[in-house]
Amino acid sequence: MARRSLAAALAVVAGAAAAVLVPPGAADAAPPGAKDVTAELFEWTYASVAGECTRTLGPAGYGYVEVSPATEHIQGNQWWTSYQPVSYRIAGRLGDRTAFKNMIDTCHAAGVKVVADAVVNHMSAGSGTGTGGSSYTKYTYPGIYQPQDMDDCTSPVDDYADRFNVQHCELVGLADLDTGEPYVRDRLAQYLDDLLSLGVDGFRIDGAKHIPTEDIGAIKSRLSNPNVYIKQEVIYGDGEAVQPGEYLPNGDVQEFRYGRDLKRVFTGEKLAYLNNFGEGWGYLPSGRAGVFVDNWDTERNGSTLTYKDGANYTLANVFMLAWPYGAPDVHSGYEFSDNDAGPPNGGTVRACYADGWKCQHHWPEVQSMVAFRNTVGDEPVTNWWDNGNNAIAFGRGGRGFVAINHESAPLTRTFQTSLPAGGYCNVQNGSPVTVDSSGRLTATLSANTALAVHTGARSC
Repeated sequence: MARRSLAAALAVVAGAAAAVLVPPGAADAAPPGAKDVTAELFEWTYASVAGECTRTLGPAGYGYVEVSPATEHIQGNQWWTSYQPVSYRIAGRLGDRTAFKNMIDTCHAAGVKVVADAVVNHMSAGSGTGTGGSSYTKYTYPGIYQPQDMDDCTSPVDDYADRFNVQHCELVGLADLDTGEPYVRDRLAQYLDDLLSLGVDGFRIDGAKHIPTEDIGAIKSRLSNPNVYIKQEVIYGDGEAVQPGEYLPNGDVQEFRYGRDLKRVFTGEKLAYLNNFGEGWGYLPSGRAGVFVDNWDTERNGSTLTYKDGANYTLANVFMLAWPYGAPDVHSGYEFSDNDAGPPNGGTVRACYADGWKCQHHWPEVQSMVAFRNTVGDEPVTNWWDNGNNAIAFGRGGRGFVAINHESAPLTRTFQTSLPAGGYCNVQNGSPVTVDSSGRLTATLSANTALAVHTGARSC
């Protein structure tokens, strides 16, 4: 198996609980429905996800939770073992079929839908016994696939200017499925249909860039619900043979430029540049784009901000949830120094902020913006203001208003809003705010902090 570091390699593959206190508390841009924010609970066990749906995600207004792959996979403690399936049984590190079904039912009861990360491009490398006891060798998965079900190219993907190489060769040495074959399409549809039968509401298609778009369309057409929501992982690369826009006929597509550009702006440019962020920057159509500040791959390969970036990271998440482009994923992972390191406690989350679990979805500055986003809906940007540098403010029609001070000194200003007069709560810190009869709001923001008010929080 060709290895850069296996972390970097499998990062491309994959990308390429004690109770915690919850503060009291529509775009058709990917997950359909009025609540379009997804909490991406990376490598959480299904039992831990179920508890978090009840405790936090439902009450906070998250519309979806995205969970790590539900398949039997190769053995090992590294996170990327989840992305090397050896069978389609739900028998992995994160839980069995019963735990998976219980999670779905529990999350649904809390008002949260479930998106399953689905590995359809490849199987494993090497040989051995999987997490559920299945024996396998590369290219041979008894009862599922044989060598004739694999792509003929057994050399590595190493030329992103060559479409055939990208879509028919082996990504970091993993057995590449021939998704052009009717049998393989049928078998993959059977795998996804099994998850649908358990109540899954949608899929993230891992490594979609390495599957011809027409193959994904053919697999989707075979599903019991061919209109099921999907978002596809297609990493943008300038000048590459395979481009994200090709995949729009199948469903939504993750816009990787979004997180990369936010890192550049928050670390070396000016927030004032964000006044037309999104389609104005050449991105995918807003209603078809999945966006994120970071995910498990990008936080390891350094292409985006991460939890290690302090206020830059927090404020970027605040901006993402306030800005009307795409449907946002809030990544929630764990501390790491070794890029290969698997989840603490095998994925069991005893409590947020313990054992290395970062729980970004639960950070007050981030969690409070979920209700903000649900309240402002599809209201347009209004009353944009910036200081020409790193202080910005903008409204979302007459329903919400946000100011972000990314300067090194406090900012005091009277902002013009379109909000109704009266009292509000700055959900970023729980302080009262008053809007006068002319829609003006006066506030002082400390360095590297934000203010957010909306009509769903008229008092603290």
